Amino acid sequence: QVQLVESGGGLVQAGGSLRLSCAASGRTFSRYAMGWFRQAPGKEREFVAVISGSGGSTYYADSAKGRFTISRDNTKHTVYLQVNSLKPEDTAVYYCARHRTSVPGTAQYDYDYWGQGTQVTVSS
Repeated sequence: QVQLVESGGGLVQAGGSLRLSCAASGRTFSRYAMGWFRQAPGKEREFVAVISGSGGSTYYADSAKGRFTISRDNTKHTVYLQVNSLKPEDTAVYYCARHRTSVPGTAQYDYDYWGQGTQVTVSS
């Protein structure tokens, strides 16, 4: 059983930054792509960013390009999401998830383990 634990969320003013972390249990962390998703109040959960198992390939939603950076440290079994230039519309619960393969993908049904989420609130 894989456990994913997110941290780093909080309340920040518009224009501010946060660094979200997701620590994974298990020994095969580097074999799997890892993704970040978010769910705003009253909206469906949406894809934000994904990184390949090796860390050499990344992909972002249009809303995240240029402001968010996904990275990973396979020695620490941790994936990060650096979020900069935050806007009120970025307010959401942010979830990390493990992809079924090492290849990055954006479809939620291809992710088999999910964290409990961390709240990001951006005030105007």
